[in-house]
Amino acid sequence: MNREYSNPESQSCEPVALPGQNDYAKQHTAKILSQRVLADKTFAIRVDASELAQTITPGQFFMIRPEQGTDPLLGRPFALYDTIVDEQGSPVALEFAYHVVGKMTNLMSEWESEENVVIWGPLGNGFPFYEGNHLMCVGGGIGYTPFLAVTRETLGKRTYGELQESSRGSLASTNSERRVTLCYGAQSQRYLADLSDFDDFESSRFRIQTSTDDGSAGHHGFVTELVARNLSAQGDDRPDGVYCCGPERMMAAVASICLAENVPCWLSLETPMACGFGACFSCVTKVVTDDGWDYRRTCIEGPVFRAESLALQ
Repeated sequence: MNREYSNPESQSCEPVALPGQNDYAKQHTAKILSQRVLADKTFAIRVDASELAQTITPGQFFMIRPEQGTDPLLGRPFALYDTIVDEQGSPVALEFAYHVVGKMTNLMSEWESEENVVIWGPLGNGFPFYEGNHLMCVGGGIGYTPFLAVTRETLGKRTYGELQESSRGSLASTNSERRVTLCYGAQSQRYLADLSDFDDFESSRFRIQTSTDDGSAGHHGFVTELVARNLSAQGDDRPDGVYCCGPERMMAAVASICLAENVPCWLSLETPMACGFGACFSCVTKVVTDDGWDYRRTCIEGPVFRAESLALQ
């Protein structure tokens, strides 16, 4: 299919098809609806982008930039936090989370309601729909944010993207015994996010375990220690699959633990990107091949990879 790319400065509010890896990837002009604090220097932005909200899946990402100006010139990638649905259950908006670390995120912290932004997506490959019995999600720092939507879908509370029309992901076919454990680590209590968005999950099917490096909240130590503890459990308490997102060294450690315990693991990379649809090759990551290793584009082949396919250090 021939597709055209429109300049980000375009004033059109109609979605524009982008070159990319899926038929849903488009450029949109959207309005900021609201912004709220999740933790110290960490915010969640709600964006009025109904078409994107209807097609994006947990683990996929999009690029976003201001509608006006050229500083910064390039957009930045952000993963879905959750979709916002209307009274009929149809997605009408989406939220994403970010931590203030540089020029773009400092600018974003000043965005106000009704302000226009340019957003393109959905991009990349998300987490697969989990069909096991007990999923463990592991998040380090801002890396916990994809797992609200993952948990909703896994526990049958909501479906996303194509699964909205698929019996495989319908509430009626969801395993009522399926469980999720979220292991979430941060440097200190100051950086632990508000997790009240997870409060509507039944305690019998969902649990949160937190850790801090300095011991100011939760387990005193690294989140990887919680991972090892959970995978050493017996029976239903032992997860049979792991989804992970966070700092690369943390993910490499989680992948190593899962390999030793023979538990399948998927990692979502937080690689810096320039275009988001594979043209610039700025987001390549090392993968394992029959000949040793090679490079793959995180924005196209990822950002979610099977752990054993990555050559992490």
